Amino acid sequence: MANDIVIWHNPRCSKSREALKLLQEEGIEPVIYKYLDEHPSKEEIRKVLDMIGAKPRDIMRTKEAIYRELGLKDVEDDEKLIEAMAEHPKLIERPIVIKDGKAVLGRPPQKVLELVKEG
Repeated sequence: MANDIVIWHNPRCSKSREALKLLQEEGIEPVIYKYLDEHPSKEEIRKVLDMIGAKPRDIMRTKEAIYRELGLKDVEDDEKLIEAMAEHPKLIERPIVIKDGKAVLGRPPQKVLELVKEG
């Protein structure tokens, strides 16, 4: 599984579906990780952040109602933001595609092709 391409996917999201379709059009059948069903751990989120080179808020859906309800706009502690994403994966922006220890946020979906065509 080390060489597999993984997509953190939400089938209800048009951008996530579009990224998956782009991968499939390249002949790539990624491992589909339905992160809303199988909540990622804090450690998995930290790894993805490291692979992307991002801060927690960079991959958060800040317009979600739960973001406002939890008062996350005023939270400066990265660890608390990671905990919130682990508890409420709906807060995680999608899709995220992982390959060979690197990851990209598929916004726009075409960004996933840059990652999979590397090397």
